[in-house]
Parts: sequence; C-alpha cells; structure tokens
Amino acid sequence: MPEFPAGFVVGVSTAAYQIEGAVDAGGRGASIWDTFSHTPGRTRDGDTGDVACDHYHRWAEDLALMAELGVDAYRFSVAWPRIQPDGTGKPNPDGLAFYDRLVDGLLARGIAPVPTLFHWDLPQALEDRGGWLARETAERFAEYAGHVAARLGDRVRRWITLNEPVVHMAQGYAWGTHAPGRQLLLDALPVAHHQLLGHGLAVRALREHGAAEVMITNNCTPVLPASDDEADQAAAAVYDAFHNRLFNDPVLLGTYPDFLSAGLGDVLRDGDLQVISTPLDALGINYYNPTKVGAPPAGADLPFEMRTIEGVPTTAFGWPVVPDGLHDLLTGLRETYGGALPPIYITENGCSTADGTADQFRVDYLDSHLRAVHRAIGGGVDVRGYFVWSLLDNFEWAEGYSQRFGLVRVDFESQQRTPKNSYHWLRAQLASRA
Repeated sequence: MPEFPAGFVVGVSTAAYQIEGAVDAGGRGASIWDTFSHTPGRTRDGDTGDVACDHYHRWAEDLALMAELGVDAYRFSVAWPRIQPDGTGKPNPDGLAFYDRLVDGLLARGIAPVPTLFHWDLPQALEDRGGWLARETAERFAEYAGHVAARLGDRVRRWITLNEPVVHMAQGYAWGTHAPGRQLLLDALPVAHHQLLGHGLAVRALREHGAAEVMITNNCTPVLPASDDEADQAAAAVYDAFHNRLFNDPVLLGTYPDFLSAGLGDVLRDGDLQVISTPLDALGINYYNPTKVGAPPAGADLPFEMRTIEGVPTTAFGWPVVPDGLHDLLTGLRETYGGALPPIYITENGCSTADGTADQFRVDYLDSHLRAVHRAIGGGVDVRGYFVWSLLDNFEWAEGYSQRFGLVRVDFESQQRTPKNSYHWLRAQLASRA
C-alpha cells in the first residue's frame, strides 16, 4: 500500500438493514425496506433482509474479523427503527443497548466507531405520513439523532448523518427501484431538500451532545459527456447538477444550482439553507464509477440519458472499473469548492465479484483505487481516510443476495464467515504500515 500521511484512517463499512437481520428482535419497528422486500417482484428472488448476515447476534464474531484485519475504524449504520420503532417518541432501550455493546466492543479492540444515522431504512410509520416528501421527517430525524448522540456521544468522536441522499431520492422516490418504491421522476426533488434539511438539523443536534466531527456522505461521480456535441455537453451538465451539485452545493456553499432551485419553491423556506450549510468537519464521499451521459431521445421523461463506458473492466454488477475516476473526482471537488471544501473521507469504495474467495479482481480493484487516492493527496487534496465497501457479503438491496461485495464471504444458510484473498491482502498491507 502507498505510504499515506500520518493518521490516515483505513476502515470497513456496512449498513444496518444489509447485515443485521433480527428484524423482529429487541423491539425494532418495521422499516420501508421490510415492506419493500416483502412486496412480490420488488427484489431479486424475493430476497429480504430478515436474517441477512445475522450481525445482530453475531456482532462479536464480526468485530473479531475486523480486529484480525487490522482496520482503524468501522463505519456502520444505526437502524432508526431499532431506536424509534415508529420514528417518534422516547427511544427504545433495547435498540440503544445493542449499539452500546457494539461501540464498546469496537473500542475494546482498538477500532474507532463511525456511525451513520440514516442508511435508507426509514421507519415505515414515517413513510406512511409522507416519508422524505414531508418536512416533518427532517424534524423527526434530528430528534432521533439527538437520542443516539445522548447515548453514544461520550464514546463516538466521528459521526455521519445521511448516506447517499441522491441514491435514496433517485432510486427510492424518482424511479421506484428501491424502497419506498415511488415513481415520481422529477417530482421527487422535495426529497432532496428534506433529507438535506434533516442533515443540517441533525448536525446541530449532534453538536449539542458534544460531537467532535460531523459529516454527510454523498455518492459522487465524475460525469463524462458522450461527445463534444453541444446537446451531450448540456445533458452532462444537467446530470452533474442532479447527482453531484444538488447535494454538495447546499451543504458547502449554502445554495442550490440555479435551475434546480426553481423546482424547490414549494418546500424551500427562509432559513433552510442556513441550516443545511451548518459547517461540517469533513465530507464523506462514496465512489464506485464515473457516469457517461448523453442527450436523451425526443420525448424522454428525463433531460439526460446514461451511456455505456466502453473499453474498461466491469464488476459483477456491470459497473465500469475506472480508478482514475476517483482521482479526477477528488481533484475536481477541490477545484470546484476551493476553501469551502472540508477534509474528505472516502466512506465507501469496493466492488462486487463472482469469483468466491479467490477474489484477485477485488485485490486489484482496491489496490488501484487506493493508489488513486494517494495521487490525489499528492496533488494537494486533503483526504483523511478510506473505507472499503464492505466487510461482509450482504443483502444488496433490490439485488438481494446475488451481488457479493465483502472482504469476507458469508454462507447465508449456515452464516459461516470465510475471509477472502482480498481480506488477507488488505491485512498484510495494513500490517506493513510504518
């Protein structure tokens, strides 16, 4: 592994609904993903997260795997329905106790806990009242954040509010391929604003409980125009605004891209952008691949069209593997936001492979992307850490158990964990650090 600056954090990431299982244990309420995955035709093979990796019961075994791996930090998510089964009211003691045990177990093993407060598992009761289309959800999110911080804040230094609000908006509310399965297309824009408002309110709630470092995690992608044609260039600019700037500009600059702010007129209130742009200590970036965009055909519902990036390897998911895209993304963020850009953590990066435990493809993927981060740091970008997605094979949302992203293979019937070659490779890299 390249020699990173002193203090550079290397960790692994997971998400609650993807690994915890135990959906009826400890007073947990229903989430939108429970509802969605139990609706016929919504997930591949009808898979659900009812059991997943059974991490709720096997957390100590999984922490032992992390300790053996030698990571500095573990990014996990807190399941909102475990803390507030209906999204409101007093916190559930059993839910808080689970994350208490998890945090204490991490610290006992010398691993820093990095909780994410929302990784798409909204309590179903809040969705029934409008979900992220409703301003109330932002207010409830801040209350929930306060409950979690009150319990864990004495031991947790670094917090993440939201995970990939663009993906939750697009796939959950615009296209309907994720929970809650709404198909609103451009009418999903209020979801972006209410998630960001919830983020800003949560930042303030976390700070009230002494949080030392708070960030949001945005999924970002370099946008490549399909050609030099003016229409393709314009379509790429529009997509960049939707995918990247819609979620970075308000947080870092306190503004929305001009042409998108018009679509938020009914939900944007005085003072909202000041809340959303409450200063951050860091910015989390999830990177998987660049996106190639061209002009749409006449009569299309959206003002852009995705195109295939050719001539590069692809993951088992079919995503193009372009390590240079991560370097370009990081340097592009610095150029776009300048002094407004806080330090960056790569909070997710990884790939799905179909080659079992002999996953040389993943080894090469991680190696090349770590080197891309190192080049960006050498070019002056302040990157403080890198988290691999993911520790474990898990429930991959609408794709069920068909995609395997883990450093550790999980047999979902026996729950046996088997470290893959990529796990052993990363362990050797971490052990060799000066």
